[in-house]
Amino acid sequence: METAIQPSPAAILQMGTGFWASKVLLTAVNFELFTYLSKKSNQSAKGIKSLLDLKCTDRNTYDFLDCLTGLGFLKREGLLETARYSNTVDTDIFLNKANPSYIGGILEMMNERGWGIWGNLDEGLKTGLIQNEAKNGGQPIFDLLYGNPELLKNFVDGMTGVQMGNFIALSQKFDFSNFKTLVDAGGSAGVLSLMVAKHNPHMNCITFDLPPLESMANETIQKFQMAERVKVMSGDFFKDGLPKADIVTMGNVIHDWDEDTKIKLIQIAYDALPKGGVLIAIENVIDNERKQNVFGMMMSLNMLIETGDGFDYTFDDFNRWAKKVGFSSTELLPLTGPSSAAIAIK
Repeated sequence: METAIQPSPAAILQMGTGFWASKVLLTAVNFELFTYLSKKSNQSAKGIKSLLDLKCTDRNTYDFLDCLTGLGFLKREGLLETARYSNTVDTDIFLNKANPSYIGGILEMMNERGWGIWGNLDEGLKTGLIQNEAKNGGQPIFDLLYGNPELLKNFVDGMTGVQMGNFIALSQKFDFSNFKTLVDAGGSAGVLSLMVAKHNPHMNCITFDLPPLESMANETIQKFQMAERVKVMSGDFFKDGLPKADIVTMGNVIHDWDEDTKIKLIQIAYDALPKGGVLIAIENVIDNERKQNVFGMMMSLNMLIETGDGFDYTFDDFNRWAKKVGFSSTELLPLTGPSSAAIAIK
C-alpha cells in the first residue's frame, strides 16, 4: 500500500525567502570577505568582524558567517567563540578578487543594481515597461556602462567569468576543422575568440564590439599572448555590418532585443557568412516545453526589466528565425549549466 504524500509548505517558504540567502551572499561579496579569507584563512568570527569593521553584535556576526557556511560558501571548524572560517574551493577560485577566474563583478552589479530593480518585477509585468535606471529618466543600461569605465570593467569581468566555461566548452565541443576564420559579434573582452584560437590552432579570430571595449580586449589578448591570431575591430554591427568570416558567434547578444531586431541580427550574421558558414548563438536557450530551464526564463524576465522588450528564447524560436532569414539547417549544442549554442548553417 502506497503512503500518501503529505503536503508541506517547506519548498514554498524556502523559495519565498530566497532573497534572504541571495542578499547574504551579495553582502559577503560586497565586503570582499572571500578575498580576505584567501589571504588569511582559518579566521575567527571576531577576527572577521574586526577586519570588516562590523558594528553589529558578535551573535549577528556568527549568524552571518554561519548562514554562509550553511549555504555552502564557507567552511567552519568549531562553533561560535571557537569557530574558525575558511573559503570553500569554489569561493576561493571564483570570489577572490586576486584571481583571473573572479566572477564577483556580476554579483557586485547584482548588489548595486539588480537587487533594487528586480523589486520592480511586478510593475514590469503589469506595464511591460523597462524597470531599471532609465525608468525614471536615467541612462539606459549600456549607456550607463559605457560611460563608467570602472562599472564597465566590473560588468565585463563578471560576464567573462560567468561565460568562461561556455567559451571553453564551445571551443572543444564544436568541430572547427572545416573553418578558418571567426568573428565574435559583441565580443566584449575578447575571451570567446581567445578560447577558440587557443584550442584550435588553425583558427584566426576577430573580436568585434563598440569602441569602449577595444582597449580592454587588446589588454586581454596581450595577456594570452595571442595577438597574431586574435584581432580587435571596433564598430556598430547595426550600422556597419560584420567582417566576413566562416563563423559568426554572438554570446548573450540576441536576447537583448525584440523579435524584429533579433531577426535583423541573424540577417546581419547571414550576410557576413559564405555558403556553408555558421552562426553560433550562445544563450540560456529555453527548452521547447518551457519546463526545465528555469534560469533561462528568469533571464528572460531580467531582459524585461533591463531592456523592456528583450527576451530569451527556445530552440524552436531560433530555428524559425534562422529559417526565415535563409539558413538551411539548425542544431543545438549543450554547453555548461543552463547555456547552449544555437547553431545555424548557411
